[in-house]
Amino acid sequence: MPPDISLFTLTLLCLAALAAGWIDAVVGGGGLLLLPALLVGLPHTPVAYVLGTNKSTAIVGTTAAAVTYVRKAPIDVRTALRIGLAAVAGSLVGAFFAAGINSAVLRPLIMAVLLAVLVFVLVRPAFGTAVASSGPVSRKRIAAAILIAGLGIGFYDGLIGPGTGAFLVVALAAVLHMDLVTASATSKVVNVCTNLGSLTMFAIQGTVLWQLGALLALFNFAGGMVGARMALKRGAGFVRGVLVVVVVALLCKLGYDEWLAV
Repeated sequence: MPPDISLFTLTLLCLAALAAGWIDAVVGGGGLLLLPALLVGLPHTPVAYVLGTNKSTAIVGTTAAAVTYVRKAPIDVRTALRIGLAAVAGSLVGAFFAAGINSAVLRPLIMAVLLAVLVFVLVRPAFGTAVASSGPVSRKRIAAAILIAGLGIGFYDGLIGPGTGAFLVVALAAVLHMDLVTASATSKVVNVCTNLGSLTMFAIQGTVLWQLGALLALFNFAGGMVGARMALKRGAGFVRGVLVVVVVALLCKLGYDEWLAV
């Protein structure tokens, strides 16, 4: 635990972890809230330690949500794990190239993709609200999901990260014709895989504040459990609404970083 952290700051970080766990469980994107909170709350801590601590917190809430979904949602665990393994590989490659990438170049591209996702979801009100097909998914669609949601979004997660969960939900719903609840459930399994790979690397490098991460993980865990249960109870329409809010928030955050931040 950083010695200079105040009780007030610690309380705010715990609340941010709780909210981030809820957001992650419903539709992904909790890092959009927790990572900036950690950066503000730990201004004198090296960024590598902030990233490592964020992963040590996020993996607990994501795992809790994944377990809840697997027990109660019609999720194909085998397919989810296959996509997850590809995502681990993609994230490792993305992390390898991250140091040499200019974020100022990538940010407008990400904003364009997010805007396209937002328009796609808004102009197709029925997207992801139909009941997922119970029949077998073709090998071509599974291969496409492994390529796009696994390698592609995994690469993005390792390269930059924000919005990965939301991208996964949309990609899985579109490629595998899942309803948004099933897509969110599947994305949690994939996220556990990518978080585990990232956390392992941070742990090897010794850039994790384990005490702080463990405390925040308790709140993230609680948020993840509540979020998963709410998504299962309220259905795809609820998840769709949260998805739109998260994408808009991410667009605003990236827009601020691009044009307004000093």
